[in-house]
Amino acid sequence: MSITVSHISKSYKNVNALENISFQVNEGEIFGLIGPDGAGKTTLFRILTTLLIANEGNATIAGFDVIADYIKIRNSVGYMPGKFSLYQDLTVEENLKFFATIFGTTIEENYDLIKEIYVQIEPFKTRRAGKLSGGMKQKLALCCALIHKPKVLFLDEPTTGVDPVSRKEFWEMLKRLQHKGITILVSTPYMDEAALCDRIALIQDGKILQMDTPQAIVKHYPKQIYNVRANNMYQLITSLKTYAFNHSVYPFGEFVHYTDRRADFNPKDLMLFLESKNLSNVEIEKTTATIEDTFMELAK
Repeated sequence: MSITVSHISKSYKNVNALENISFQVNEGEIFGLIGPDGAGKTTLFRILTTLLIANEGNATIAGFDVIADYIKIRNSVGYMPGKFSLYQDLTVEENLKFFATIFGTTIEENYDLIKEIYVQIEPFKTRRAGKLSGGMKQKLALCCALIHKPKVLFLDEPTTGVDPVSRKEFWEMLKRLQHKGITILVSTPYMDEAALCDRIALIQDGKILQMDTPQAIVKHYPKQIYNVRANNMYQLITSLKTYAFNHSVYPFGEFVHYTDRRADFNPKDLMLFLESKNLSNVEIEKTTATIEDTFMELAK
């Protein structure tokens, strides 16, 4: 196993940031921690990258213990924190050379690993890092995390605040890195990114709610979901929440995702109820569950 986490718990005074967290990540796997801000993702990343010590439990990275072998781990992993943390007054090239020097290597020695990423920012190599766009900062941070050829790559919410095109490009880069044998642990609040991982753990309030492949998690959603739409979205949501048989009601793009408590639910009954609330152009149709639906159900 590339990463082994066993019964990790961490608290800050009276707040439990992590509670009995356990999972394993295989070599060459992209494993995602999926959850909102405050779920405990960053705390776990800091423990696994030897920046924090857990109150309970233990973990190993690439066969090294996070406490006893912390120096070896720091030389074996790449870490890209959620907040851009490179030297903003240094240029792109200077930042990359600096991190290569720290790890006793050169840009040339591991250029094959970062080439596909670096060529996109090379035209701006003399620009100060603080003057880069969000997507360019992201690519530079990834290059700096990879320059020493790590065995395991930790990416803490790497696409937060980045435009959709850059997000897509970033995940394509991760897939290419995976093919080179690098194990990747990535955290994200974006549920659509969960489907791009090999396996995921849904995390909320410091606890893992469910862990499996994205396909298996969606497959085991317990209820039929319906897309509901009408002429007034706010009134539709309010009305659905007052419906006596509603199990869950969540906005989802141009629709509302609705589930009913009854096993013999008839959409016509709901249609009549909504029309009685003066809603018009009501549409109700079956739809398939998403990772977001599963997370909302588990977090209830």
